[in-house]
Amino acid sequence: MTTPPPSRLPVASAPASDARRYVIGVDLGGTNIVVGAMPEDGSREIGVRSQPTRAEQGSDAVVDRICEMIEAVITDARAEEGMPREAFLGVGVGAPGPLDRERGIVVVAPNLGWRDLPLRDLIGERVGLAATLDNDANCATLGEWWTGAAKGGRNVVGITIGTGIGGGLILDGRLYHGSSDVAGEIGHTTIDSNGRRCKCGNYGCLEAYTSGPNIALRAREALESGERSILPELVGGELARITAATVYEASERGDALAREVVRDTARFLGAGIANLLNVFNPDVVVIAGGVTQAGDALFEPLRAEVRRRAFKPAVEACRIVPGTLPGTAGVVGAVATFLQQRDR
Repeated sequence: MTTPPPSRLPVASAPASDARRYVIGVDLGGTNIVVGAMPEDGSREIGVRSQPTRAEQGSDAVVDRICEMIEAVITDARAEEGMPREAFLGVGVGAPGPLDRERGIVVVAPNLGWRDLPLRDLIGERVGLAATLDNDANCATLGEWWTGAAKGGRNVVGITIGTGIGGGLILDGRLYHGSSDVAGEIGHTTIDSNGRRCKCGNYGCLEAYTSGPNIALRAREALESGERSILPELVGGELARITAATVYEASERGDALAREVVRDTARFLGAGIANLLNVFNPDVVVIAGGVTQAGDALFEPLRAEVRRRAFKPAVEACRIVPGTLPGTAGVVGAVATFLQQRDR
């Protein structure tokens, strides 16, 4: 029997009075931390806050920042909704992995420099609330499935593009974690066996080409090889300041180099997504993160590459869409994972 979407789980599994109970969602990324609250029925987002992660300050400082943000969101939500602190059921945390969900441990997070960090309990004990831990990309995928672009999908692949590349899989209506909690590591699938070195230690990973920092890196490399572009003008001549967003801006202005970088990004992503279509045959692929700023300049060649590479029946069955919860999909999904883990 297929588990119903989280949008129906909270209402169906709790009495009507529980509409006034709330959950905190934490989306921890390599660049930013986003924290917000939601009612148990998932009807709205409350008190959402964002701060830079500053991973270079160490795990203790990051955990401190997360807990301070949770307390601030609780204060904001209570002022807005007028509920007591006891109305908060707990905290769902989405973090980069691989993870050990049962023990609440971040096993390794290359973009944060963490190993074997008991993040769930560090947060839960500090704020005095029950806490759960899941992969941040799983959370983003579940968030888009619950209330966003993938709502109504049965088999869904989610890809989050930011500091790294994350992925989530919903198969036959259930979030799929695999045998050891590492299912959905789409960023570390190989698209070129002799390709670029990835932070994970492998070569040719999708992440090594299409994450935000690596999109910027490919643009800088082209400039350093003598290519002409408006990119240096956009960053005052400081090439180190070029980001993926800078590349998208230059592309929108018609810059030939930036457009080539975006097209190459689309081709790399298209090759990776075609593999996923042939393996999982999803009805929705939802792509979230800053890369969606590129709009049709990215999605049109991406879809064309998928059509070129994947089996036609798989292509015809699948929508490839940008996420519709910019900045908060991970928060929404972290709330949903808390509710699902609580009700197991």
